[in-house]
Amino acid sequence: MTAIDRGSDRAGLVAVVGTGTMGQGIAQVALAAGHPVRLYDAAPGRASRAADAIAHRLGRLVAKERLTAADRDAALGRLTPVADLADLAEAELVAEAILEELGAKQQLFTALESVVSDGCLLATNTSSLSVTAVAGVLRRPGRLLGLHFFNPAPLMPLVEVVRGAATDEAAADRAQATVAAWGKTPVRCADTPGFIVNRIARPFYAEAFRAYEERVADPATLDAVLRESGGFRMGPFELTDLIGQDVNEAVTRSVWEALFHDPKFTPSLAQRQLVASGRHGRKTGHGWYDHSEGAGRPAPHTAEPCEPPGKVVLHGDLGPAQGLVGLLEEADVPVIREPIRGAGTPVTGEPVGAHLALPDGTRLSLADGTTATEDPFAASVRFDLALDYRTATRVALAPSTAAPAESLRSAVGLFQALGKDVSVVQDVPGMVVARTVAMLVDFAEDAVARGVASPEDIDTAMLTGVNYPRGPLAWGRALGARWVRDTLRNLHHACPTGRYAPSQALIRRAAADGRLL
Repeated sequence: MTAIDRGSDRAGLVAVVGTGTMGQGIAQVALAAGHPVRLYDAAPGRASRAADAIAHRLGRLVAKERLTAADRDAALGRLTPVADLADLAEAELVAEAILEELGAKQQLFTALESVVSDGCLLATNTSSLSVTAVAGVLRRPGRLLGLHFFNPAPLMPLVEVVRGAATDEAAADRAQATVAAWGKTPVRCADTPGFIVNRIARPFYAEAFRAYEERVADPATLDAVLRESGGFRMGPFELTDLIGQDVNEAVTRSVWEALFHDPKFTPSLAQRQLVASGRHGRKTGHGWYDHSEGAGRPAPHTAEPCEPPGKVVLHGDLGPAQGLVGLLEEADVPVIREPIRGAGTPVTGEPVGAHLALPDGTRLSLADGTTATEDPFAASVRFDLALDYRTATRVALAPSTAAPAESLRSAVGLFQALGKDVSVVQDVPGMVVARTVAMLVDFAEDAVARGVASPEDIDTAMLTGVNYPRGPLAWGRALGARWVRDTLRNLHHACPTGRYAPSQALIRRAAADGRLL
């Protein structure tokens, strides 16, 4: 792959059209990589104001000693605001960052075709529109592709390189090499709704919002469980307040509509009501949380200290939660091991019902897509999935209707003995982390099978684009595809709308894992 020439004496000219936040960020990235940059905006005076804003940001970097004054001055010497598209004729790459409106983008690129050379790459920064549709009106659609930067572009490493149906392979290769030369992390993907990140990330928001609608817990508690047990850097409620509820909901709705109202991508009614009420998050002072001056953040619901049980009995292998056994022993909680008694599953013949038994017989088991109340054997308490039970600082528990209050207190005390905060939530299928992670894994497996991107690029995108604690495909391998499949099958049984039906790709993966055992 050959990038746009960026030798110190003849770096290729980059043009940026649209000088809002994203346009300015892309321009700053290109400047930092040594390119001359020309800024154009259809609104008179906006390009000049954008150049001033970039100069101000570079000045702040100098003040923080992250950039030398000489490098700032050199960069600003390469930055030129222009008032006419004709001034972009020498560009080797045009990056468009105008409003998300298909007609406006098509009109712009049609005009650019008559200005730039045939060798100029054309790139749209769209996050929600079809790259194929943007290029569809062009005389030479093969040179147009998507370069989806993430905000703020100078700081976020990920760039999705999106190949439309008509994009030439050579153009995509050249764009990828250019982005890599700029110090970014490019990932290749097909032109499908949401690309990689905005497609696969939907369950992170949707499952938490659905749990809120089901009154599983309040936003602060759901955020805390996903952060402190799931390992996510931010919970979905606080994150969407930061992004903007209107922005996040628009992306969700766009992907859902583009996929012909696939139930897996159904938007949240609760979030729609937030947007309709004007509560868009931090920028309006209120979203899921109150962000007005002096407002405090509500604390998650955390159980009061309870006494741990004198012992527990381990029946079988806890699968993804097996690490709890060593933690219990380290905490001097006696663990008595007994095999599971009874028939195996009809399909594999493997024993079912792995759990920890409290002294009164109450079963404590990992969330699996069923509810604790459905347990036919005894009073039951479910505990949620954790990224790593050793490092997790919080665990969620959900008691069955038959679980005595004293049994729940004993279960709470058991996890508190491991140094964990405990949040008791309503008993719903899949709890919080388990249903979210299972859906993320399934979405990633399905995306690979549909040719959206390679497995490596999918995990890279989710790690660097949205800071997930683990790539979803790697997470699926750690959990086991059969656990993910079975969890989703149980969720689908409880909610047979198609939302939780495991993809054929996941079913095949689980079958292959079974043959390897």
